[in-house]
Amino acid sequence: MAKDITKPQGTQSYALIGAGPMGLAMAKTLKEQGIPFHGFELHKDVGGLWDIDAPLSTMYDTAHLISSKTMTEFADYPMAEDVAEYPSHRDLRDYFRGFAQHFGLYDHYTFGARVTSAEPLGGNGEGWRIIWEVDGEEYSAEFAGVLIANGTLSEPNMPEFEGSFDGELIHSSAYRSPTQFTGKRVLIVGAGNSGCDIAVDAIHHGKSCELSMRRGYYFVPKYVFGKPADTMGGMIKLPMWLKRKVDGAILKWFVGDPQKYGFPKPDYELYESHPIVNSLILFHAGHGDIKIRADIDRMDGNTVHFKDGTQGEYDMILAATGYKLHYPFIDHALLNWRGSAPHLYLNAMHPERDDLFVLGMVEASGLGWQGRHEQAEMIARYIAGLQHGNDEAKSLQQKKAKGFERATGGMNYIDLPRMAYYVDKATYRGAVNKHIKALKESA
Repeated sequence: MAKDITKPQGTQSYALIGAGPMGLAMAKTLKEQGIPFHGFELHKDVGGLWDIDAPLSTMYDTAHLISSKTMTEFADYPMAEDVAEYPSHRDLRDYFRGFAQHFGLYDHYTFGARVTSAEPLGGNGEGWRIIWEVDGEEYSAEFAGVLIANGTLSEPNMPEFEGSFDGELIHSSAYRSPTQFTGKRVLIVGAGNSGCDIAVDAIHHGKSCELSMRRGYYFVPKYVFGKPADTMGGMIKLPMWLKRKVDGAILKWFVGDPQKYGFPKPDYELYESHPIVNSLILFHAGHGDIKIRADIDRMDGNTVHFKDGTQGEYDMILAATGYKLHYPFIDHALLNWRGSAPHLYLNAMHPERDDLFVLGMVEASGLGWQGRHEQAEMIARYIAGLQHGNDEAKSLQQKKAKGFERATGGMNYIDLPRMAYYVDKATYRGAVNKHIKALKESA
């Protein structure tokens, strides 16, 4: 039976689940708004998946940010000048530890804690019971509300393949070191950013490497004119139709035509899916170091048959097929789940409850951690506003009750589970900051 724990601040405290970048941003803003909370983190330290030693980390030795530090860092805690423009996971682990120390967040967390259950005690505002485990001991406590920030990239989305494979078949979440490819004929399935990064490792360490792709992608170089590519845009605001033309022309100039190297042509418009930020995969394809394959049809022993009628022999298949949203400690129905993701106002706020929030369930090219910090600040100010009878908080309460608003900016994102919570950066940040401004002025 779980030990009942009474917190010093009583049931007015919020339970915050997770100490990755989103959890830390939420902790910081809750502290700033004077909202009592207690955090739970499965790992022994902060950093989430960016700490390769964390139980649910999906990092690998050669992993780096695909966005520049300039466009990714928290505005009020910039990265050190001596950190590379595209930091490694080790740099980011240290960065988040420094963030937690700087803002005094460590004391607010129980580390090594696995939350196993989050259940409401009744209707909206009646509190929640949280159950968690530490070193085999089970604990329980009541909280005013729940803030879920356990990340979006820990539950592997492993496809089912027809037939059987006699070699080694793993998901990219189980990949750690290029030495796993030594002497092997490798097939990478999935050409997202992780898939392309890992394929470069396999090219250098495996006997051979091939890449199976279901669809084409737009490729973006990491540097343009010697500067990180993501720092070059946004100087002039353009309508999307014109931005596509301009950026498409720039990509053709710097990248060329990936179809010449065997990559399939994208079946969607630029920005309707995330681009691939990788300067090396096209280089290696152009040098014949990697072969591009069609989607898999079936497997038979060490032979893989592709949908274009070709086949190949492999010793190892690595599925870089992404991740599924995973909140195992709470009933899906409580999250207003629809299809592949919860349907929440601005991907965070429940339409009916003011004591349940999902943090970090938002993806957008260039959103960075500052965009997520703004999400956290909006929620912290909303909670504080309701506690103080703030008119703007009541207005936001009515607005979110009207239903799902995702802030896509009119973009027609491709129909994939990983795109179910994708937003347009400018539209999303504009909406969030509008709420922050109004909540500030009404406080």
